[in-house]
Amino acid sequence: MVILVLNCGSSSIKYQVIDICDGSHSLLAKGLVERIGLAEGDLTHKPVGKDVFHLHQPIADHTTGIRLVLEALTDANHGVIASLDEVKAVGHRVAHGGEFFAQSCVVDEDVKEKIRSLFDIAPLHNPANLEGILSIEKVLPEVKQVAVFDTSFHQTISAENYLYALPYEYYEKYRVRRYGFHGTSHKFVAGVGATLAGLDINNSKIITCHIGNGASVTAIENGKSVCTSMGFSPVDGLVMGTRCGDVDPSALLFIAEKEGMNLADINTMINKRSGVEGLSGVSSDMRDIDAAYEAGNPRAIVARDIYYARVKQYIGKYAALMGGVDLVIFTGGVGENSWELREGATAGLEFMGIALNEEVNRITRGTDTIISADDSKVKVAVVATNEELVIATDTYNLTK
Repeated sequence: MVILVLNCGSSSIKYQVIDICDGSHSLLAKGLVERIGLAEGDLTHKPVGKDVFHLHQPIADHTTGIRLVLEALTDANHGVIASLDEVKAVGHRVAHGGEFFAQSCVVDEDVKEKIRSLFDIAPLHNPANLEGILSIEKVLPEVKQVAVFDTSFHQTISAENYLYALPYEYYEKYRVRRYGFHGTSHKFVAGVGATLAGLDINNSKIITCHIGNGASVTAIENGKSVCTSMGFSPVDGLVMGTRCGDVDPSALLFIAEKEGMNLADINTMINKRSGVEGLSGVSSDMRDIDAAYEAGNPRAIVARDIYYARVKQYIGKYAALMGGVDLVIFTGGVGENSWELREGATAGLEFMGIALNEEVNRITRGTDTIISADDSKVKVAVVATNEELVIATDTYNLTK
């Protein structure tokens, strides 16, 4: 069964085409549409076993972008399917499901309306995600669609961990609470990691660290999320590429008053001008931070030390919350590829029973591997995340 997986941003479309059936799957193609709505757009199409195809032309909207993707998929030279009749379902990554969706679901009018009702609390993501759904309705009107929500996995978190100590009326009126994100990734790597470590996920305590330009840590007990570092928005928790993570709100009020900044200015600062980029003045990319660190740049040194320390703090926090931990997992672009991050985030945690095999850790990049020492009481693993496969699997199970 051929599934098209879409992740629509405000001016981009990431996609994969996966052929899936019970117990097996194969990637047919993946690609990216960029600069939608600008003077010139780009399509990069990567079919498995064939040359990469590039297209450079104006792409007016998401519907146009999706049409170009479908044309690329069926092209005689770089296509991977004979006709669009082979596409049996489309799975969409949707950032925010609010309190409506504790699991993935087939898209209908009610689902679309609920996604739309969450525009206020997810203004950067949900409108684009819904645009992708509406675009598929135009170009493939008979094909079933499934919405897979970043927040669904975290709907098992209890009130003691999702409520903020603000006047309760703001939760009742506006549903201001911790939602968490990266749920598809945390769920996937916990399952793979448990199998890798020989654990029964339904009788386990796992901490998953999804570390990339955006980053979050989740406590998973018996296969269910019990707390996660991202909150009402993805800006909370860890220090990230350009997001500030945990910060005293009074500091923001103080800066706003001193600098004459309005709410939009503050929002831009905490989302796009902070994190390791704001601290270092170098870059939001940890590879650049690492290079500056090795060169002795003092601000890069401080930025990386803070970045690592925040991950370590959340590992300790969530081990305390669950009363122990069996497995710590690193995933995401940085988590999978940076031995320095993994070493720095676990250094000093020997008292918790965490000890790395330094040699294995240093050679592991992007492969599912146990990197803890043989005598480590807590296993530590690297697991390559695959959110698109989660979306495709949910889509398959709901539409087959």
